Amino acid sequence: MHRFWTPADRESRFSRPGRSGALMPLRDLALSWVLLVLIAVLAWVITYQQARGMGVGPGTMGIALLPFLLLWVIMMAAMMLPSMAPVAVTWAKGIGRQSSGWAKAFRLTEFIGGYLLAWTAFGFMAYGGLALTGHLVNRYPDSGRWIGAAAFLLAGLYQLGPLKHICLRHCRDPISQLMKYANFPRLARDLRVGLHHGAYCVGCCWALMVVLIPLGVMNIPAVAALAAVIFLEKLWRYGPYLARVTGVVFLILAVLAPFQDWLLPGLRTTGGGM
Repeated sequence: MHRFWTPADRESRFSRPGRSGALMPLRDLALSWVLLVLIAVLAWVITYQQARGMGVGPGTMGIALLPFLLLWVIMMAAMMLPSMAPVAVTWAKGIGRQSSGWAKAFRLTEFIGGYLLAWTAFGFMAYGGLALTGHLVNRYPDSGRWIGAAAFLLAGLYQLGPLKHICLRHCRDPISQLMKYANFPRLARDLRVGLHHGAYCVGCCWALMVVLIPLGVMNIPAVAALAAVIFLEKLWRYGPYLARVTGVVFLILAVLAPFQDWLLPGLRTTGGGM
């Protein structure tokens, strides 16, 4: 089992003295953390405010593609930035020998932009899936039970499968792969690094997003619970075991979904039935 890197690993890989012999200044490191925290908090506030006005319903709830993608990216920032923050800050420490102050903040923002670009690409597929399931539920209300069961089944099987754990292993210890970018040309390098890490993160977590089809895309308690699972999977010592437990839970929910309407708030029609 691969663990998330230790502080000693970080020091040995990224905190080597630069030409001046100094490590990344504490002020610059704090600036990186403050930037990430502010973005995540702002994203949660916006997501919560939007959810209050929209409620929980099937499909895209009438949202057009571009507004949906904007809302999706904001929600991904809220859910994902807390778990990817150690990677971003560790990368910032690595580039700290070449940049300082606001220049480092800009490069960190570029890293985050690449990361969210990967989730934006997945957002296109998410929109298509939600539009299809919304159409089916509105036309055939009873299909919601089986759509929900299929979503939980797919998520459960993926959580227990090998591809999930390949991607999770990268998310828990990505620096060895990201190091290959160290000697790349600086132009858009941080964007590429963020996109690389984001692609693995999508591979690790896309199935968890699938359960938002039955639970509701704007179901804030469900979104917060999934964000907590993602955080623990990536950063907790027993994260890989949690991924398997979550997979088993989803398989159980897949069996119960056709008979328990309360498990499917995101697939209920406006009349409340299925």
